[in-house]
Amino acid sequence: MNAMNLLVGRSSAPQLTEPAPDAGSLEQMFAAALRAPDHARLTPWRFLTIAGDARHALGELFVRAAEARSDTPLDAAAREKLLAQPLRAPLLVVVIASLRDHPKVPAEEQLLSAGCAAHALLLAAEAQGFAGIWRTGPNATDPVVKAGLGLTADEHIVSFMYLGTRARPAKPSPQHPPERFVQTWRGEPA
Repeated sequence: MNAMNLLVGRSSAPQLTEPAPDAGSLEQMFAAALRAPDHARLTPWRFLTIAGDARHALGELFVRAAEARSDTPLDAAAREKLLAQPLRAPLLVVVIASLRDHPKVPAEEQLLSAGCAAHALLLAAEAQGFAGIWRTGPNATDPVVKAGLGLTADEHIVSFMYLGTRARPAKPSPQHPPERFVQTWRGEPA
């Protein structure tokens, strides 16, 4: 696949099925993620893979987190929806920003670097014929979820990356004209 076609043609795939990326494909995806821009070579990220029955355990963790956030018990429909979320793809990769104190690299830059790693992972999946969707939502910042996944106080969930094979053909993505988003600064306030 041509790199420019990949970059301008990538689209999220909300409906995913088997097969998921295999071990060799994942190795390539993580190799790409590890090439993200990384000031001072901090590698301020790490990844958790979740597949098989562990997806059910993640759904239970989502339920526990939602129950802790709510003043009232979850109804059956809300509970089932949370349990089903991790089952929307055969593989999830949790992209975690692992922030470090550094005199020249602020936390915001490290967080953006982890975001670049997540994007590279997603592009590498597409380059190998797989697809995915980057999801966050309330579980990405929930302390119960973060503790259940073993995150430390200095770590943040950047993405629940859902990965697999497209269940349906990709919908055409809108093509934005670059001139709407690009300006030239000439040394004075705009």
